[in-house]
Amino acid sequence: MMSKDVYILGIESSCDETAAAVVKNGREVLSNIISSQIVIHRKFGGVVPEIASRKHIENILPVIDEALRQANVKLEEIDAVAVTYGPGLVGALLVGVSAAKALAWANDKPLIGVNHLEGHVFANFLNDKDLEPPFMALVVSGGHTALLKVTDYNSFELLGQTRDDAAGEAFDKIARVMGLQYPGGPEIEKLAAAGDPQAIDFPRALLKEDYQFSFSGLKSAVINYLHNEQQAGREVNKADVAASFQEAIVDVLVQKSVHALQETGLKKIVLAGGVSANKHLQTALADAVGGIGASLVHPTPILCTDNAVMIACRGYFMYQNGEYSPLDLNAVPSLKLG
Repeated sequence: MMSKDVYILGIESSCDETAAAVVKNGREVLSNIISSQIVIHRKFGGVVPEIASRKHIENILPVIDEALRQANVKLEEIDAVAVTYGPGLVGALLVGVSAAKALAWANDKPLIGVNHLEGHVFANFLNDKDLEPPFMALVVSGGHTALLKVTDYNSFELLGQTRDDAAGEAFDKIARVMGLQYPGGPEIEKLAAAGDPQAIDFPRALLKEDYQFSFSGLKSAVINYLHNEQQAGREVNKADVAASFQEAIVDVLVQKSVHALQETGLKKIVLAGGVSANKHLQTALADAVGGIGASLVHPTPILCTDNAVMIACRGYFMYQNGEYSPLDLNAVPSLKLG
């Protein structure tokens, strides 16, 4: 007897993207709708939570309708509704969670609350159809930098994370100081392509501490360098600053990832989170892990940033495991990884 296809509706609203997607059997993307607010928040130099929440309220139902329409799947054919319930901005999260709870209740479907960061890790299952645990995951986003051992589809072990700023946060702050537009990560990467990564020796923190990260000292070092050059009346080569700063971050991420693979004996590592779209990080990490006989998997650019496909994919494996959420599920803005 053939097993029935499983359709998961995913909903994501943790920051400034309102997204919905339908995924079949955990690996086949039937629709991926994202309504971005980047242009709205750009003039403020970052996401304004109140504005983000209001925009989510306007966008959530049209985005869900469009995801179902493009997937050519009716709401009654959906097997479960998966939604990001944390971490993220509380007001933004509540919009997605409220919509998901209403849909699940009205259509008598299971509700599945998904950890946004686990979702980022699971984006890799959509890019590599042969990927299966165990593997290492390097999560690098605006709010998080962490190394995670994925032992099974529903079992994770957090090896270490940042003690202060996340890598993505550092990218955005330095971009702002340098007068680059939001979001800062892609702008730094673009500028760095024309610079010398060895021009300025910025610090690499906690290299001797197994899996702990710290980027606040690096951020301060770059800001101090820019101020000192300015006060001395010297012209700053912004491309060299961007390249040297990016190199310092990538160095730390790569070294700790290689160390984690060697210590655990795992042969595969996946990249997850917004910063995983950084081409220099992808290349440096692939080269380094290749040197120790391991391989790298990373998502396509559209699945690196916030999306609902990854939430539906994570939700599928939770659905298979019977991990449902109660209908009084609440947003947890500081939800932890692992």
